Amino acid sequence: LDICMSDSDEETPLQAIKRARVTNATCPYLDTVDRTVLDFDFEKICSVSLSDHNVYCCLVCGKYYQGRGIKTPAYFHALNEGHHMFINLHSRSVYCLPDDYEVKDPSLDDIKHVLFPRFSVDEIRHIDEHKLFIRALDGSEYLPGVMGLNNLKKTDYLNVTLQALSHVNMLRDYFLRGERDDSLAPLVLRFGELMRKMWNPRNFKGHVSPHEVWQAISRDSMKHFKADKQSQPVELLQWMLNNLHKGLTKGKKGKQSIVHDCFQGKLKVTTFPLEREVANKSAEEMVKAGLGESVETPFLMLTLDVPPAPLFKDAHQRSIIPQIPLVVLLKKYDGRTTTMDVRMGRRKQYAIISLPNYLILHVKRFTKNYFFVEKNPTIVNFPVKSLDMKEYCAPEALKDGKGTKYDLVANITHEGKPDEGTYKVHIKHEGTGQWYEMYDLNIQEAIPQYIAISEAYLAIFRRRLE
Repeated sequence: LDICMSDSDEETPLQAIKRARVTNATCPYLDTVDRTVLDFDFEKICSVSLSDHNVYCCLVCGKYYQGRGIKTPAYFHALNEGHHMFINLHSRSVYCLPDDYEVKDPSLDDIKHVLFPRFSVDEIRHIDEHKLFIRALDGSEYLPGVMGLNNLKKTDYLNVTLQALSHVNMLRDYFLRGERDDSLAPLVLRFGELMRKMWNPRNFKGHVSPHEVWQAISRDSMKHFKADKQSQPVELLQWMLNNLHKGLTKGKKGKQSIVHDCFQGKLKVTTFPLEREVANKSAEEMVKAGLGESVETPFLMLTLDVPPAPLFKDAHQRSIIPQIPLVVLLKKYDGRTTTMDVRMGRRKQYAIISLPNYLILHVKRFTKNYFFVEKNPTIVNFPVKSLDMKEYCAPEALKDGKGTKYDLVANITHEGKPDEGTYKVHIKHEGTGQWYEMYDLNIQEAIPQYIAISEAYLAIFRRRLE
């Protein structure tokens, strides 16, 4: 028999009669459901036909099968194994096979919620107030929003990026409110599903696998990002923000999205030749004097150039790691400091003319040449609270009256050699006020003083409402 001959759910007259008899009755197989084997984090394809169309999960063994009509893999699984309870992975409807009637029972609501978590407006409003650990079905304890992510091979760079974005409250709340919309791009759908799972207070286990969002990233990036090769989080973050925006706006130019609402600011960039003398002159003064030209350009993150690390040792011949305050690196954007662009034969000055709600700072630690990648180990000291950007703003940036102070919400670090190191992330749980250091499935408490002197690589700050 060709078990994949049909994957449809069309019913025979006899099945219709059976459905009418038992739809509202108590199913005798409800007690065969085994929640401990259910895992909805992986790609939803049939284990027999490998099709992603009309797939069901067997609630007895946890495997995925296509269809529920006669000659479908799910139908034969029910006959051969005596497993009768199946849930449609798209509609969340539960059916009993091979009799093929829908089972409507409130005892199954927890499974439906784990498959596709839903949040009410009130739940989202108070989600940052949770203070107690929750015991999952597998016995592990977790805090919603502080959940480990499986490493799929060498995907620590993916995990820290997802953890950081999950604590951007505006972005998170948008996706927690989201309903299923199959017209959206796969990346948008999978990212939203992951956010809801990471903040779900009724999970069956205390960790989540980013398998589906990873597959969307790999496919949409033409396998530029790979599971078996480490990449830099800044490259992934830039790609994700651009493609989430494109997916949310469906490629329509000029249309705003939650990505731009969160992260987009605006710079004034003044460019002039290398030989021009511009010492102590602002961008506005240079343009008036005919020394350069200015353009306004949006940004989603600001890159900070770290000066070369001096090589010297202390009295005990131990290497000394230099330190530099963040405020020194931010002078690049004060509208007066000149940045050399030797490759283009130009010099530039940057001034912030519009601040974003969430400010992403990228500490440029890695430099590539023809032979290898070098890492600058310089420690960048930064405040965890009250980072004031006023000094780096042009007058027009202050007109919105929103304030210029920011508080840290996530900090990605790199430890070790460029090609052998690991990425970790620090995030703050708002309900408890506790900072955590997260590395894949490993979670431990952290203190703010340590975070401020870590090997920061990417930091996300939230603008205070004033």
